[in-house]
Amino acid sequence: MPSKSEFIVRVELSLLQKKYYKYILTRNYEALNPRSGGGACSLLNIMMDLKKGCNHPYLFPAASEEAPLGSGGNYEVTALTKASGKLILLSKMMRLLKEQGHRVLIFSQMTRMLDILEDFLEGEGYKYERIDGGITGTLRQEAIDRFNAPGAQQFAFLLSTRAGGLGINLATADTVIIYDSDWNPHNDIQAFSRAHRIGQANKVMIYRFVTRNSVEERVTQVAKRKMMLTHLVVRPGMGG
Repeated sequence: MPSKSEFIVRVELSLLQKKYYKYILTRNYEALNPRSGGGACSLLNIMMDLKKGCNHPYLFPAASEEAPLGSGGNYEVTALTKASGKLILLSKMMRLLKEQGHRVLIFSQMTRMLDILEDFLEGEGYKYERIDGGITGTLRQEAIDRFNAPGAQQFAFLLSTRAGGLGINLATADTVIIYDSDWNPHNDIQAFSRAHRIGQANKVMIYRFVTRNSVEERVTQVAKRKMMLTHLVVRPGMGG
């Protein structure tokens, strides 16, 4: 089977993200909650809210309410992209990967982030498929079959990191982007194993996005320690 290489790609927060990151840290409920009063942000899980801030500010109701929309009702793609450091990078990478003939799997833990990524892919004109925890059985297999079909036009496949189950073989893609890392490193390993498996003809490149000077660096450190502990093997007879 061809080899795989994994790279941690450090990303800067956009100006809008820095603003929302600060709102979370200072518990500025007034700035975080939308004027309409719906979908109030409680900050019960600060870590998760900070991770949202690293992904995209539109994950907060106040930001999404003010976001410009395109003609089809999706988020306007230029503003959508500029709002997130990760999307700015992803936009550049996708253009290059498309030109070079690669096909891409993009993983996120957050279903709502997959919704935003759908608007991004549609705005950029890329054909794609999607699987998350709510898409199961026949619908899931049909999406996999469409993506793997000879001559398929789908350039990208969006997946939730924890969209488990057997049979998700996407070895027709050779590039994996972990948009946000899981606290449990085994979930991310299972994710990129969708491409790095029997049937893969090319070297698999894995790019893990990590926001610089943010909670995501902590997530990456914790995951690294868990992996090291997993690989520590005590041999029989080596005890005191």
